[in-house]
Amino acid sequence: MRHIDVANGDADGLCALHQLRLAEPVAAELVTGVKRDIGLLERVQAAAGDLVTVLDVSLDRNRTALERLLALGARVRYFDHHYSGEIPAHPGLEAHIDTRGGTCTAALVDTYLSGRFRAWAVVAAFGDNLGGIGRALAAPLGLTDAKLEALGELGEALNYNAYGETVADLRVHPAELYRLMRPHSDPFEFLAKESVFEALRNGWREDMSRALAVAPRFDSAAAVVHELPDAAWSRRVTGAFANHLATADPERAHAVLAPNARGGYVVSVRTARGSPKSADGLAREYPGGGGRQEAAGIDNLPEHALPGFLLRLEDYFGKEGR
Repeated sequence: MRHIDVANGDADGLCALHQLRLAEPVAAELVTGVKRDIGLLERVQAAAGDLVTVLDVSLDRNRTALERLLALGARVRYFDHHYSGEIPAHPGLEAHIDTRGGTCTAALVDTYLSGRFRAWAVVAAFGDNLGGIGRALAAPLGLTDAKLEALGELGEALNYNAYGETVADLRVHPAELYRLMRPHSDPFEFLAKESVFEALRNGWREDMSRALAVAPRFDSAAAVVHELPDAAWSRRVTGAFANHLATADPERAHAVLAPNARGGYVVSVRTARGSPKSADGLAREYPGGGGRQEAAGIDNLPEHALPGFLLRLEDYFGKEGR
């Protein structure tokens, strides 16, 4: 039997996988990539009896590949918090999926493991811009404010590293980042011994300073849109910048756009605090769109569709839509 791990390359996906493999160490093949490379199951070649563990990628976006693997006789264990659509009823599928707002995949794994490696779930929650969940998870750990802040910064750095159109845009390949994480059951040990964190934090600060200098393209009572220039740093920082905007101005929705190689835009969307409208609900109106309640994205918004998207964003999150 082969073990195949399929994980989103962001903080939530890598931390969820890390927790699971700390508890269940096995030799496993790893399939991962940039954050938006969420059709990861299509890359998996498995046979009857193999165990495929999937973390932090939408079941709905991988439905065809999932059904293929189950039909071949592979077993699939699935942890996720993104929009899933109908979950297949199949004896080979073990689903740990919660699409309600206010959770992340690493928190689901934390529950599965009864909190054995909870500090890594705290890292993931902060990386997913779920500070409230991160603090709630951290409460039983008795961390000082300084240590909690350190875990938050680590989560932001890991998450920042996952954004890019291809791995060439990234500071570190997610598979290499996971390799560096693997020896460390304690994230504070990782922070102390691995220089990659400092490199990522410096890169995050450099890219964020550039993004903060960009004036909004669209600014209304309901939503703000920033369009970044065509550059690798723009594609790297879209998610981190969108999270920053959502935290700094939580009463409005936010969208961050960066040009992609297909002549369109990659888009990150964040909801306003307490909005009944989900970010993924808007994103799924467009091909290649998806995500979760608080945060979502569109892989390729064609240039000609941008004016209509701006109008739809305002309408969707405007007062009449609340």
